[in-house]
This record gives sequence, structure tokens and C-alpha cells, in this order.
Amino acid sequence: MSGNDAATLSVSKRYKKQSALGEIWHRLKRNKGAVMGLVIFFIFVIIALYSSFFVDYNTQVTAIDPSNAYKPPSSEHFFGTDNMGRDLFYRVLYGTRYSLVIGLFSVGFALVVGIILGSIAGFYGGRTEDIIMRASDILASIPGLLLGMCIVTVLGTNLFNLVFAVGVHSIPEFIRVTRGSVLLVRNQEFVESATAIGYGSLKTLFTQVVPNGLSPIIVTYTCRIGSAIIEAASLSFLGFGVPVPTPEWGALISDGRNYLRMAPFLTYFPGIFIMIAVLAFNILGDGLRDALDPKLKR
Repeated sequence: MSGNDAATLSVSKRYKKQSALGEIWHRLKRNKGAVMGLVIFFIFVIIALYSSFFVDYNTQVTAIDPSNAYKPPSSEHFFGTDNMGRDLFYRVLYGTRYSLVIGLFSVGFALVVGIILGSIAGFYGGRTEDIIMRASDILASIPGLLLGMCIVTVLGTNLFNLVFAVGVHSIPEFIRVTRGSVLLVRNQEFVESATAIGYGSLKTLFTQVVPNGLSPIIVTYTCRIGSAIIEAASLSFLGFGVPVPTPEWGALISDGRNYLRMAPFLTYFPGIFIMIAVLAFNILGDGLRDALDPKLKR
């Protein structure tokens, strides 16, 4: 192969057309903050999986040993021990699974409901849109913590109800974002073509309109996870989260607040984990926003 042919092949490989997902991934991995957020997310997933399979709940997480109470961080107990002598390191690790489940699934629930209602409102308009958007405005006007406390009080304190309570507060945001995306897409030529070849309105909506307006919805989902983790931790801190002795991060901070003077580390470590998790999802969401923004294509 000649030198010119080799150079031509190299240039063609470099500039060959990428798939849409490949192009998004290429732009995402160039964003150091987004890559860091993605790495931190996978670390938390690994921690959650490790605590599920290799940490014994009865002997390492909830086992009580009053003789070891309030032990400071050491080589034996990396994060110290709480007022009942339980190892805080294993409790924080085990709590990762609860916080991730609450964040991912509560926002996932809001995502599904928000896409359905928001797409119907944006596509059909008229009275249907008015009813959905006014109901969304009413729901959005209720403070998240107050709404969550009411839901948990009525339904009871368990993980499923906490996921539902946190997710309900996120629905209006997804309705607004989805409606805006649908309004931008619904008059495009490919939508008219789908209608012309016999697609029904619902089929056109969910096979043509919604898939082409997912970019801002995906970004909203990623960014909203951090807020959901904070809301769940706040509810647990106030006593409306998962029941004791479940080591959810907010519940751990709530348990440790009574011992701030003698054992401040009881609140430091779960608080640091919450901060890192929220930061990771926020910077990942910012990176996805830049990667999915067509105006940033080079």
C-alpha cells in the first residue's frame, strides 16, 4: 500500500460516519466531568452489589455489641461504630443499595408517568392539555417533603412507599419537559409522513414523536436522581423513610444527630456518601446535556 493510500485510509477511518449512539458516546467521553460522574456511579453500583452478596445483614449490619459503642474510626472499624456497637462502615455500604434503588426507581416511575401524560398533552392539545397541565401545576405547587410525608403517613413506612412518595413529586417536571419536546417534534415532516401512511395517532405519538424528543427527557432523568436521593434522605431523617434498623443514608444521619458531640463521625460518613452520589449524578447529567445537544456537534 502506498503512502497516499495509507493516509487516505487513515483519514477515512478518522472521519467515517458514526452511529447516533456512537457520536453521543464520543462527545460524552470527552467531558471529564461526565466521565467522572459515570465512574462514580459504577463504583456505587459495585458497592451495592458487593453489599448484597458479600455483606451479611444479620451479623455485620444489624448485629448489636454495646461494648463496642462509639468506637472512633480505626483499622478494625473503618467508619467507627454507632450507639449500639454496629459497624458504621458496613451499614453505610449496605445503605448504598437503598439510596440507589430509591433514586433510580422513583425517578423512573415519574419518568414513565410524565412521558405518558406529557406526550398526550403536547400532541393532542386543547382541553386534554389544559386538564393535564393544570393538574400538574397543582401537584407541583405542593412542597415535596410535605407531599412525601402525607403519602408515607397514609400508606406506611417501607421502601416501596418511599419510592412512590419521592417519585410522585417528580412527575410534574417530566410532564413539562415531555410536553415541550413533543411540541417541537409533532409538526416535523416525518410525523406527517407517518400519518399519511396510515399510522394512528397513538402509534404516531409513541413510535415517531416521543422517541425523537427523548434527549431533554434523558438529561432530566439523570439530573433528577440526585434530587430524589436528597428528598429520600430528608424523609428518612424526619422519620418518614424506611423503617429501622434499615441503614438508609438519611436514617443513618438521623440516628447520628443525637450524638454529634461525642461521635460526629456517625453523621459525617453517610453525609459524604450522599454528597458524592448527588454530585456524580449532577455532573453526569450536565455531560449528557452537552453530548445530546445538537448545537454542540463539531
